[in-house]
Amino acid sequence: MATAGARRRRDPERRERILTAAAELAARRGFHTVGMADIGAEAGIVGSGIYRHFDSKDAVLVALLDQVMDRLQAGAEEILASAGDEHAALSALVRDHIRVAIEDRSILAVYHREIHNLPEDERRRLRRRQRHYIEDWVHVLSPLRRDLADGELRLAVHASVGAVQSTLFFRSGLAPERLAELLDDMAHACLGVAPASEPLVTTP
Repeated sequence: MATAGARRRRDPERRERILTAAAELAARRGFHTVGMADIGAEAGIVGSGIYRHFDSKDAVLVALLDQVMDRLQAGAEEILASAGDEHAALSALVRDHIRVAIEDRSILAVYHREIHNLPEDERRRLRRRQRHYIEDWVHVLSPLRRDLADGELRLAVHASVGAVQSTLFFRSGLAPERLAELLDDMAHACLGVAPASEPLVTTP
């Protein structure tokens, strides 16, 4: 008979399997059509087992959306702490976002399709996280584009992020390396800043 400690050691891995399964199903079918039993079957566990980790289907969705925002914000914090100048930081932000869009495509797609289905308090909280992330970009872009007014800077950032995320809603068929290269050029064009010379980091 398994001990309580053994069950706890397995929990993190099972929780991640649940989130991965939910993201893949939601990206294919839409989160509102997916039931707990569907998620459990995709994750290889019984649907009732999900309730050991999440109180409801909404809680699964919140965890998914927090997961992708955690990754984006952690990447931005590391870049801003270590980049040598604004130009290098901006290109690193672009390339990190591209990496997330390619590696976590299904979760990021769920974020954009399903955030409006969240309870209002959770939706507002995630929107605040999104705005803070965008402000990191604006802060770095501002000294590089002194010709732009405040609203124009934000427009450029949103256009750049939107160019990267355009890949979420169709399958280009391109190899990840080529897709990252094209998105890098397009995102920098929206910002009006040439890419920094550091090489792209793409999926393995």
